[in-house]
Amino acid sequence: MKSKNVQSVIKRLYASGFPELYDIEYLLGLEKERDLELLFGFADKVRREFCGDGIIVRAIIEFSSFCRNRCLYCGLNRHNKNLKRYRLSKEEIMAAVKEINAAGIKTIVLQSGEDDELDVFWLSDLVREIKGNYDIVVTLSVGERSKGEYMIWKDAGADRYLLKIETSDETLYRCLHPEMSFENRINCSSALRALGYQIGSGCIVGLRGQTIPMLARDIMFFKEEDFDMLGIGIFIPHENTPLGKEPLGSMDLTLKTLAVTRIVTKNTHLPATTAIGSLGGTIKALNAGANVIMLNFTPEPYRDLYEIYPGKNCLNNESLTNIDNLEAITYEANRWINYSAGDSLKYKHTLCAFE
Repeated sequence: MKSKNVQSVIKRLYASGFPELYDIEYLLGLEKERDLELLFGFADKVRREFCGDGIIVRAIIEFSSFCRNRCLYCGLNRHNKNLKRYRLSKEEIMAAVKEINAAGIKTIVLQSGEDDELDVFWLSDLVREIKGNYDIVVTLSVGERSKGEYMIWKDAGADRYLLKIETSDETLYRCLHPEMSFENRINCSSALRALGYQIGSGCIVGLRGQTIPMLARDIMFFKEEDFDMLGIGIFIPHENTPLGKEPLGSMDLTLKTLAVTRIVTKNTHLPATTAIGSLGGTIKALNAGANVIMLNFTPEPYRDLYEIYPGKNCLNNESLTNIDNLEAITYEANRWINYSAGDSLKYKHTLCAFE
């Protein structure tokens, strides 16, 4: 298909209230450099229209590396006996929160594996203490819990929740997540929405058994669920997992998935994920529709122990990599740093198609 026709498909996808899967699949299959430039450039325009030029900054604290699950791709899986596990104390977490507040960052992400020892009231007290001491938004990412537990944390002041689906294909999901339930994952997301959380999801590109039609359906799933945040990551094999000898995911396909997700979902917050950044793709992601960057404030010596995949490279909170590198990235992307809380944009825009 000629570039003129590629442009037609991109614009049709943008203008459609309910996109056609074959259009999404077609764009995910683009290979020519000129066609990719058209796709990424258009996604960048959509990002600018609906999200602006500010790069929203979030701060993450990975407070426990214990996990009950055995997801085939994740280094935190319970069968990885080579991983040194840890749990941060409340004092260690609050010290990191103090640093985050001093840096002017308004959103903190508290993330852990699905830790069976995580006490619901310990976490609610922590959230309440953070909210009581700082003007800061709290996002939780601690996996599948009961609606009652989600309610306790919401009542304590938690604002957002990240629960990535990783794949919306039920068969593939079951293969990759032994002993887990696709239905329960969906039900947890529905419970979070009902409780008033801003919610996030996302997928991994390059998983064994994944196809372009599956990725297209992921994007349609994101559109239908209208998530506030979406993380599009790239598969990075971890040697201490069952998928450790699988090939690295394709950066081009990951960026295409990000770009098409931007065009389809319009104003969803999309980070330049740490997986993409670990492979040197942060600028490329920002130029393909991303509008968020995550800084890692997990204290040493624990930061390197939260090894979902090898070589994880969040921008960390050392001055050289946090301030200097972040400013260099924003300058190279011709953007600016947005230190606001970065709330959902879902109710602040109306569709305005390009000419």
